[in-house]
Amino acid sequence: MDFGLVLQTDPPASAVVELMRRAERRGFRYGWTFDSAVLWQEPFVIHSRILEHTERLVVGPMVTNPTTRTPEVTASTFATLNDMYGNRTVCGIGRGDSAMRVAGRRPNTLAALRESVRVIRDLAEGREADVGGKALRIPWVRDGRLPVWVAAYGPKALALAGQEADGFILQLADPFLTEWMVRAVRTAAAEAGRDPASVTICVAAPAYVGDDLAHAREQCRWFGGMVGNHVADLVARYGEHSAAVPGELTAYIEKRRGYDYSHHGRAGNPSTDFVPDEIVDRFCLLGPVEAHVEKLERLRALGVDQFALYAMHDAREAVIDAYGERVIPVLG
Repeated sequence: MDFGLVLQTDPPASAVVELMRRAERRGFRYGWTFDSAVLWQEPFVIHSRILEHTERLVVGPMVTNPTTRTPEVTASTFATLNDMYGNRTVCGIGRGDSAMRVAGRRPNTLAALRESVRVIRDLAEGREADVGGKALRIPWVRDGRLPVWVAAYGPKALALAGQEADGFILQLADPFLTEWMVRAVRTAAAEAGRDPASVTICVAAPAYVGDDLAHAREQCRWFGGMVGNHVADLVARYGEHSAAVPGELTAYIEKRRGYDYSHHGRAGNPSTDFVPDEIVDRFCLLGPVEAHVEKLERLRALGVDQFALYAMHDAREAVIDAYGERVIPVLG
């Protein structure tokens, strides 16, 4: 199993770079950042510094979207980084949540997401792509490689990931839901004539190591609120009790009453008071190291190839070190 570190690009950018360097030294193979231009600093500028100051780390957004940067701009950005640092990037992409809604836009359609996956990958790898009816190719790309991983929850998005993506990003660490969603992705891949095993499976969730479970829950409760934004979209689309989406995912947002993006992804987010302890425990990795290893072993048995650790809490260095010393040597 590979391991990744996920950070917000809060200033100073130098702190983000240093945490990524720490993660690489501890055995992490991937470095991810949020991508929301208004809420945080521009990630791709910081990605360039991370790549410059690491040797092997693969870097990318978790996740970008097809609108705040057009696909040809996104492709050129990745191709430039790869030309400078040797094909060490990965494009995580989804419909868009905070980046779109903070700017007063709705998340992208799945049709736009599907097209962007193809265009970004083709252009970044030097192939011609149809962009709005015009054939484009980036002429200076040589030997480019860009895996494109799709973040998804709902049945249509899961199918898209299986049909089109090189990887699938699931932003929660509940084994039941992981099994359900991985099966949906792999079924879609097989039906599209692809090798289901060729789709990399990445589970991303907060991890907090320690014996004070109450404190860990409060540090990570924000995550249930973040996931709840996407779940609310699913409920609006499919209904509260639809067979298309498991009740284990949708039931907990019943008491959700709006969301303030000024606290997005942060411990103490007041918009997440509807998230019960049960959801924090299911969606995150909490407790002593042994509990983390046990849950990760269950996820690995379900086909998870990477665990990407959200470190938006008060123990970032400690959790990086704990994973480097006691988790990655067991599972990596």
